[in-house]
Amino acid sequence: MPITPGRSRVSLIFACGTALFSDGYANGVIGSGEPPVKRVYGSANVSAHNYSTTLSSLAFAGTIVGMLTFGYISDKIGRKFGMMTATGIVAFFSLLSAASSGAHGSLSGKLAMLSACRFLLGIGVGAEYPCGSVAASEQTEEPGIAKNAQHRWFALATNTMIDFGFVVAAFVPLVMVWIFGESHLRAAWRLSLGLGVIPALLVLIWRIGMEEPVRFKKDSMKNAKIPYWLIIKRYWVGLTAICLTWFIYDFITYPFGIYGSTVIDNITGGSTALTVVFGWNVVLNLFYMPGTIIGAFIVDYLGPKYTMILGLVLQAIIGFIMSGLYVQLTRHVGAFAVVYGIFLSFGELGPGNCLGMLAAKSGPTAVRGQYYGFAAAVGKVGAFVGTWAFPPIINRFGGSTTTRGNTGPFWIGSGLAVASALITLFFIRPLSHDGMIQEDKDFREYLERNGYDTSQMGMLGEIDSTGSVEEKEEKVDEKVEHETVAV
Repeated sequence: MPITPGRSRVSLIFACGTALFSDGYANGVIGSGEPPVKRVYGSANVSAHNYSTTLSSLAFAGTIVGMLTFGYISDKIGRKFGMMTATGIVAFFSLLSAASSGAHGSLSGKLAMLSACRFLLGIGVGAEYPCGSVAASEQTEEPGIAKNAQHRWFALATNTMIDFGFVVAAFVPLVMVWIFGESHLRAAWRLSLGLGVIPALLVLIWRIGMEEPVRFKKDSMKNAKIPYWLIIKRYWVGLTAICLTWFIYDFITYPFGIYGSTVIDNITGGSTALTVVFGWNVVLNLFYMPGTIIGAFIVDYLGPKYTMILGLVLQAIIGFIMSGLYVQLTRHVGAFAVVYGIFLSFGELGPGNCLGMLAAKSGPTAVRGQYYGFAAAVGKVGAFVGTWAFPPIINRFGGSTTTRGNTGPFWIGSGLAVASALITLFFIRPLSHDGMIQEDKDFREYLERNGYDTSQMGMLGEIDSTGSVEEKEEKVDEKVEHETVAV
């Protein structure tokens, strides 16, 4: 059956966004690899080297560096260059992570190499956000994509892929333990890390024949000086609101992962069998999927702004219920696990799906990579702060062995979800279908009113240096139309 232009365009959206699967897999599998590493090399020895703290900190640092650096590269060199480089980094350092070794087999050297590889892998993962996600957003407004499905395809190609990466990252170590058994955990944890190279290489091949998105060809500032002050004056309110809500979302979401281990311990009665622990970890991660998939089909009807508010409010309600009925729920651990899963699911339905969409589609094409990369980096800072802040918060409320200590973070997280919903309501503007096209038009008019020469924006200078701006734009349109027909 021949591939229609619409199907081809959807394929391009997924080619751009699907590499975010590597983000979910890389972040998830390193956590799943901790129990085998501790069993192989001794829990006390691994803990003495601050394995968990060091790896998580370096992962966040690398991701932030990638987001900020490749945000600029995405705008000034190109989306495709950024995507290909990011995928190459992820593939290479996934392989090196699996081969981590120290001098004479020393544990400290092994963990040091793994930490260095995790930082560099984080750069590649972070690069995917302002390159792959941004290109995916621009592909959603190409000819052949139905207007009432533009937001849906973006959500499915980005956040759904991240969440699916978490599920697979939980499942792969389980399969490795099934295959090798608990007496060969070295092979299990190394292969779990190394298999991250496969999706990265597949996406790399998928992207080889891609062109730059039409929006980038027409409205980028690749060959022009970026008027940062004019951009800040126009977009600072919306960008600040997106940054705050992303910070709050990651501040809540990442630390709440600590409750996953608590739920698993309660369900399994403290079982130390890796097949049991990993199996329940898969179940908990699966709760992300209904939220992100259902949210993807809601967002085109409510819009990203109101879908995000809906998810935040529902998540806050569930959080308050868990706080108020914690004692009753923990008497039936299965019920607690389900309610906890619903709490996570609403987070994906709302901010999980919509934050990246708002960041990608609120700003102009000229600085979309930097706009998105900065907002995502602020979110990662929130994750880092939350990961460090929540343990002292729990201790402040009485510790993890007390009801007050376990419910305190839910009260705080739910309250922050309400605050995030209010910020979204008052300071983030709604997005319409084909909104990027209109935003680029309005942005050009804004620049011209402020004396900026827009004639060198996009690919105009590359195609022909002579003729009027109108004539150059006609040439770009003709080139774009020809490429669309070819697709």
